[in-house]
Amino acid sequence: MSDIRSDFLATSRSAAGLLRDPAVAAAWDSPSALPEFTVGGLAGHLAYQILAVPDALSAPVPSEPVIPLLDHYGRVEWIDGGLDADINVRIRAGGARIAAEGPAALAARTAAVVEELGGSLGTAPARAVHLPIWDGWSLSLDDMLVTRMMELAVHSDDLAVSARVPTPGLTPGAVETVVGLLSRLAVRRHGPTAVLRALSRAERAPSSVTAF
Repeated sequence: MSDIRSDFLATSRSAAGLLRDPAVAAAWDSPSALPEFTVGGLAGHLAYQILAVPDALSAPVPSEPVIPLLDHYGRVEWIDGGLDADINVRIRAGGARIAAEGPAALAARTAAVVEELGGSLGTAPARAVHLPIWDGWSLSLDDMLVTRMMELAVHSDDLAVSARVPTPGLTPGAVETVVGLLSRLAVRRHGPTAVLRALSRAERAPSSVTAF
């Protein structure tokens, strides 16, 4: 199994553990740290990053062209979409739909899928995959898992902050992959000088070098 797949599974297990935390269930209907998301809706969006993978693996090899990972982030609409942009409204609605089964059922289903993926990812061949949220392109399997790993890492922090529990840790490999991806996206968004200064010169650091 590739390091990407192993780190994705470890990050998924961590997220599934967070979904089981009683503090998440207790705050389920409360506003989350993200605008317009309830804690439950955010939990559903977090779970989606895992729940979507089995369908991608079982689907036929897509006909859409395979594009590089950074090109993927040049095409997704949510990056530059505002809070009320159609894509972000759909994302929040999707999280709410997944959360409708309730915290216990969602946590159990997510944990079961993580265990399923523990077997299927180990034998899955290198191939192209497509998710329904992408319009007109596909990614390699490992690149798709990188996109999901980043979502899991970022939204695990969002959910932990929302439920007032510690943010789960990541494996060293997941940290390297996720921080590396976010750094490359930040450089593309703000330029290399801004990111260099943010990391090395507090007196000249820009106010923000966020990737999104």
